[in-house]
Amino acid sequence: MNTMMNVNRRIFLKQGAFAFVCMGAGPFWGPGFLRQTAAAAELGSSRDNKILICIFQRGAVDGLSMVVPYGDPFYYQNRQDIGIAPPSQAAGESGALDLDGYFGLNPAMAPLLPLFKQGHLAAIQACGSPNSSRSHFESQDLMESGVDEDRSVTDGWLNRLIGCCPEDEAKKTAFRAVSMTSTIPRSLQGEQDSMAIRDLDTFGLVGDTSVTLAGPSGTANGFESMYGSAVDTVLHGTARESFDALDLLKQARTTNYQPANGAAYPATSFGKNLKQIAQLIKANVGVQVAFAEADGWDTHANQGGAKGQLANRLGAFAQALAALHQDLGDRMADVVVVTMSEFGRAVHQNGNRGTDHGHGTCFFTMGGTVKGGKVYGDWPTLAPDRLFQNRDLAITTDFRDVFGEICARHFNVPLTAMPQLFPHYAVDAQRFRNFCVG
Repeated sequence: MNTMMNVNRRIFLKQGAFAFVCMGAGPFWGPGFLRQTAAAAELGSSRDNKILICIFQRGAVDGLSMVVPYGDPFYYQNRQDIGIAPPSQAAGESGALDLDGYFGLNPAMAPLLPLFKQGHLAAIQACGSPNSSRSHFESQDLMESGVDEDRSVTDGWLNRLIGCCPEDEAKKTAFRAVSMTSTIPRSLQGEQDSMAIRDLDTFGLVGDTSVTLAGPSGTANGFESMYGSAVDTVLHGTARESFDALDLLKQARTTNYQPANGAAYPATSFGKNLKQIAQLIKANVGVQVAFAEADGWDTHANQGGAKGQLANRLGAFAQALAALHQDLGDRMADVVVVTMSEFGRAVHQNGNRGTDHGHGTCFFTMGGTVKGGKVYGDWPTLAPDRLFQNRDLAITTDFRDVFGEICARHFNVPLTAMPQLFPHYAVDAQRFRNFCVG
């Protein structure tokens, strides 16, 4: 085991499609760490945990098509072909679904309307990062780091969050921070333990059993090629204990999982990811932070309006969120869901009936401590003299105030700890939108 103790303290174990990442885990986790995880699954120690589910809409989603400002006349002046009609009898199913007399939900997102009306879902318009970059990669990296311009920050805000939420060691499991992705996302990279699961259904099954090292940069290298016989050192003499623990986790997985309360997830990768997050939460394996992502929002051409490529994607996205809420049932009392995107789209449609990279967009929040039924934020209007750089929706809610409110009121992180979560930004409760009641 001594050979393994020197492996940079960052281990990435793949078992089939299961990717297990220990980022700064201290001493090598070994079978004892697996036993601890299995015990938590068996004892259901996490049932009272507060849980945050973060969803990244990668590709810069058009917030003006998700939550439509149909009360703003400049909206239709800029979007003659792709604008969503205001709610009316004449517009019928092609019209926006009225939310408050000024904003309307894209009709493709109808599955979310009951949640909004019941007070479980809120929208935050004109939200995002003040950084003016229109680069997907750079803007995603900065947002997941919890900063707007400091590229020297190497860890993610979610990783720092779980570091601010100490808990009983007996309840701390490998599933504390989990991402339904093939690799650890930027927001979960850092000193705290986190895990990536590409597909829970194939966890522990015969397949790729290679062991891979994830270094400080987050990149992975073939473990066998770097450490040779160290693989045998890991498994020799401890395999029985390790696989006994994995068996317990496989039981918690339950391949024949059936969503509760008639919930129907869409047959998409994102829908499957949310279903598996619900599965893990209900298995009581200690989930505190979960991460999922949905891509395909970069609609430069043929975006469509009430129907078309964007509407199709928004429909599946909304169906997945609604199914998650329905599936978790009363467990949603301890769960908050937040959606985000690196930036929005330009206000004016382009020559290809699409939209180019913009600035402000729309976030959603959903869950037990969310005060829903409202579109939050100060609407800057789409008047020409109010646009950012004369072309984009201006931002009136900094993304860190949204994340900060969730941290403070859902996880009870003190405001004095906010500089650790969001470097170089003064999180102030006076700027909270009060969508989270705590």
